[in-house]
Amino acid sequence: MLLVLLLAWPLGLAWWANGRIEHVDALSGAGGTPGTTYLLAGSDSREDGAIEDPETLGARTDTIMLLHVPPSGPPALISLPRDTYTEIPGHDASKLNSAFSWGGAPLLVQTVEGLSGMTIDHYVEVGFGGVEGVVDAVGGVELCLDYDVNEPLSGLVWTAGCQVTDGTMALAFARMRYADPYGDIGRAQRQQQLIGSLASEVADPVVLVNPSRQVSLVRAGTDALVVSEGTNVLDLGRLGLAFRRASGPGGITGTPPIASLDHRPGNVGSTVLLDPEQTPGFFAAIREGSLPPGPVGGPPGA
Repeated sequence: MLLVLLLAWPLGLAWWANGRIEHVDALSGAGGTPGTTYLLAGSDSREDGAIEDPETLGARTDTIMLLHVPPSGPPALISLPRDTYTEIPGHDASKLNSAFSWGGAPLLVQTVEGLSGMTIDHYVEVGFGGVEGVVDAVGGVELCLDYDVNEPLSGLVWTAGCQVTDGTMALAFARMRYADPYGDIGRAQRQQQLIGSLASEVADPVVLVNPSRQVSLVRAGTDALVVSEGTNVLDLGRLGLAFRRASGPGGITGTPPIASLDHRPGNVGSTVLLDPEQTPGFFAAIREGSLPPGPVGGPPGA
């Protein structure tokens, strides 16, 4: 009986989780490219109440990440700055997150595919409220920042060093950018740090052997996510493992090569300009798994 229960519990948990996942028709149907590529978008819709901002309606995306697992070579977690100046299908060139505002997940997927040359196999959208819920479900995460912060816009108050944060503090940590000397690029680095810490906590044996903690995590995670059609709980499990590998010592993290953080084309305002000479080769190397592990990109000259 004990053996039957031990086998039935994870199967039942997976079946329950799969039934709770919300799906969206996001993929382009483009021909596949080698390996598996995930597109992660952090939606800042104010509808879930995680952020009190009655003047901002609808949803934007401040977090856009590519996670690529090549057939061989290191996996890569690449943050795409939301203000990246790029071509958007059916529109004039603009900031990358405009694609999400104008056409939701499908247009964002098409835009990122055009920018990276990689076909998106799985799209995963996370609401801001979901960050709080998942962090609290695992009992908090340790995050580090080497300078003091008191930024009212994000709500982050931080003393230099490392500390274990709850969901509210982790969300502020991920959103803060105006007090960051590197702005959106620094925020992307902190978001990658948060994802790595979360992946480690989810894989902690304390979570894996605690049914109550597992139920809380599944409920918080599925409440937070919207995924592409055809993506199931097993794909999300593979995503979690890939995140952990990419953010570890054998993975690649960072941004594409950046030429300017204040590129001003026409009426678009200040944008991030990727290096036009290095970026195509960079994405080709990520796709092929030929880059060595370690940090990549970052602010110009950093």
